Amino acid sequence: MDNSLLLNSIAKYVTLDESEQAHLLSVVQHKKAKRKQFILEEGDISSRIVFVTSGCLRSYAVDKNGTEHVLQFAPAGWWIVDMRSYVTAEPARLNIDAIEDSEYLFFNKPDFEELNLTIPGFERFNRIIGQNAIATFQHRQIDNAIFSAMERYANFCQLYPSLIKTLPQKQVASYIGVTPEFLSKMLNTQIVK
Repeated sequence: MDNSLLLNSIAKYVTLDESEQAHLLSVVQHKKAKRKQFILEEGDISSRIVFVTSGCLRSYAVDKNGTEHVLQFAPAGWWIVDMRSYVTAEPARLNIDAIEDSEYLFFNKPDFEELNLTIPGFERFNRIIGQNAIATFQHRQIDNAIFSAMERYANFCQLYPSLIKTLPQKQVASYIGVTPEFLSKMLNTQIVK
């Protein structure tokens, strides 16, 4: 398994020496997921941090009417986890599954916590990406409250440029908070203009 995507992702923010990289790679595990295969199901305990190396994963919740609400897409180079379940060991409220055949690396919680204790640069990296994730989710909440559906769609295209052509409209609609029918009508109206 080529771990260069993971190491390059970390190297964008911090420098790990060769022994730190070797230690990190000694505990990371590799897995494949077929399209629609679950990585985490609602009700399970989230005990791993996942880094996508190919394909795309998504996290979502399902409401009482069976409607999916997509929280995040994770293409190659992105991290994904039900953080609340991971931190509290409470049952997950999110599902994480593969949108397409995917490969990912993961750290089990004890190994991940040990890496944070023994590799200060890795802990710093996790703080930085954690802060970035909080900032992104805060802005998404604001966007959902004050932006039109078209503006939210434009933000989606900016955040996930590699996915806009490959994702089903149903999932894009779920992410931006509209029905698939509304999204289709909105996009067709924009094309006509």
